[in-house]
Amino acid sequence: MDLGIAGKTALVCAASKGLGRACAFALAGEGVNLVIVARGAEALEAAAAQIRHATGVNVRAVATDITTAAGRAAALAACPQPDILVNNAGGPPPGDFREWSRDDWLRALDANMLTPIELIKATVDGMIERRFGRIVNITSSAVKAPIDILGLSNGARSGLTGFVAGLARKTVKHNVTINNLLPGPFATDRLRATVEAAANAAGKPFEEVWAARMHANPAGRFGDPEEFGRACAFLCSAHAGYITGQNLLLDGGAYPGAF
Repeated sequence: MDLGIAGKTALVCAASKGLGRACAFALAGEGVNLVIVARGAEALEAAAAQIRHATGVNVRAVATDITTAAGRAAALAACPQPDILVNNAGGPPPGDFREWSRDDWLRALDANMLTPIELIKATVDGMIERRFGRIVNITSSAVKAPIDILGLSNGARSGLTGFVAGLARKTVKHNVTINNLLPGPFATDRLRATVEAAANAAGKPFEEVWAARMHANPAGRFGDPEEFGRACAFLCSAHAGYITGQNLLLDGGAYPGAF
């Protein structure tokens, strides 16, 4: 299927690794030119070079912290009028809410709620004027099924979800959609680090804990980042103009509810 977005421009955040990188690759495969952002310059430049080599699209890498005002200014200077915006940022650390300070909460809100809102604010009116825009926020399956030790993420990402629910109904008549992708366990470096920490805490081999978690999923496996990227690309396509304000769960069936 031709997704109808060749020649468009996308701003993709946290795109040097994992799910952000997969989204950037999938969009590039559809002929979308990219501005990709991440904090680590070396990994970001490597990702940019790989995408250019694989797809031939124009890729500009901006090494910056998108959760800061200066970082957002740098990203938007490189890509002031994106047709596609993919918001993404690493989740805050797990823990007990009794141990979190106000500053911990503010950092979580800055990264996982306020930064996406600021980027939407900076780009959505241009999309409306051009009568095309696709905004995808990478959130978490924890928005649908909160995880007790991820309270910072649960709270901040749920705030973004609520905000998007209202705005998405206002922009869709202009062919500007806003949706959220909710990943469950995907085989990324972040998941490996999480499982390694759990294995160390339990005094068990990494392979044992990895296999147990994988087989506990109804799909019998972890997600492949490439399939996540392709789901993102479809939501950004010319064919997805009637999909807005939705929370698409990609978790292999782990969430047990019907709704």
